[in-house]
Amino acid sequence: MSAFPFFVELEGKSCLVVGGGKVAQRKVQVLLSFGPEVTVVAPEIQREIKENTAVTILERPFRETDIQDGYDFVIAASDDARVNARVSELCRLRQIPVNRADEDGSEGFLFPALVKRGDLTVGISTGGASPTAAAYFRRLIEAALPEKTGEMLDYLRKIREKILASTPKGEKRTEKIRAVAKKCLQKGAPLTEEEEQITGRVYLVGAGCGSADLITVRGLRLIQTCDAIVYDELIDKALLDAAPASAEKIPMGKRAGGKSARQEDIIQTLIDLARSGKMVVRLKGGDPYLFGRGGEERLALEAAGIDCQQVPGIPSAIGIPAEYGIPVTHRNVSRSLHIITAHTADTGGLPPDMEKYAQLEGTLVFLMGLGKLSLLVESLIKNGKSPSTPAAVLSGGNAPNPVCIRGTLETIAQLAKDAQPPAIILVGEVAALS
Repeated sequence: MSAFPFFVELEGKSCLVVGGGKVAQRKVQVLLSFGPEVTVVAPEIQREIKENTAVTILERPFRETDIQDGYDFVIAASDDARVNARVSELCRLRQIPVNRADEDGSEGFLFPALVKRGDLTVGISTGGASPTAAAYFRRLIEAALPEKTGEMLDYLRKIREKILASTPKGEKRTEKIRAVAKKCLQKGAPLTEEEEQITGRVYLVGAGCGSADLITVRGLRLIQTCDAIVYDELIDKALLDAAPASAEKIPMGKRAGGKSARQEDIIQTLIDLARSGKMVVRLKGGDPYLFGRGGEERLALEAAGIDCQQVPGIPSAIGIPAEYGIPVTHRNVSRSLHIITAHTADTGGLPPDMEKYAQLEGTLVFLMGLGKLSLLVESLIKNGKSPSTPAAVLSGGNAPNPVCIRGTLETIAQLAKDAQPPAIILVGEVAALS
């Protein structure tokens, strides 16, 4: 049974709750936050109810005369099914809305699972199918909401009144209200006066290194409220489906051995979108600040006078090994992690300091180095790393050809000769852990 949610103002309304146990106590607690005048009648009433001065207490058995036309609605929450049935019957005869706590709502209205943050109220109903499922969905929604939801709504009410009073009627007034609301929702908090004046903004969001649900809650919220997404090649395309239908979706990824967008073009696109007043999500695989050139993009945007914020993501150097059960640090095995880019655009050769890397006892993770795998392992061995050191070539997440190849420094280049980029190279004892 699908139930339609009606939202009704309860301030000053009168409610009778029949029952004084734990179920009744939970319903009374929820109701009081909406302002009705609550009366509870039952032979025995929980201490938490009796100690609440906002509740009228009738500590005695229910009487049929208790159902009067004066009550706006009734909750039948007694431990006795016969009492609840009679209360429900009497309410129907007098056309008083009733909720029967021990039924699925077919005899009256449903009492939904509620999420309340300030003036935001979310009602959840499974049509009586499963209160446990309703509670589960409530927890999911609570976890997804910004901490300052109540403050945001107070701010949005005040700023709307301010704009309505100061801006002439017309389309621009509506656009201004909508633009400020979007900024507030994207920030997850009320705006400062300075932020209210900013026409556009860019968020550098890390999408993580795999399925869409690895993104942070904040990153997902920004996608859901953005005006445009400029996205990398290897993100889970399901994230694009979370964006508003009106949002621009612009692919500007980079791919080893394939067609890549120039960094200058990516930056100029972000600047142009922000200057047009749009809220832009620059969606990058992994983490924007870990060899993702996010720092360059932020500096360029700030130099252009555009506000920019970064939202971290799970980097491939940690997430891809974890996908195969490999911890990059492990007690008594690896006490350090070193993440190194093998892509050296300035020299085209191996990364500098290879002799130093070879002396390290922790875990080494080389990114963007599959094409130099033979040279890397040869250099590590030459500079003192034992040929028997465990090593692995790993790709996963949204890579087109995921692999998990394990061996040693002596064997890994031959074992992984057919592996395709993108992939990471992991060197250290943890590579042998299962």
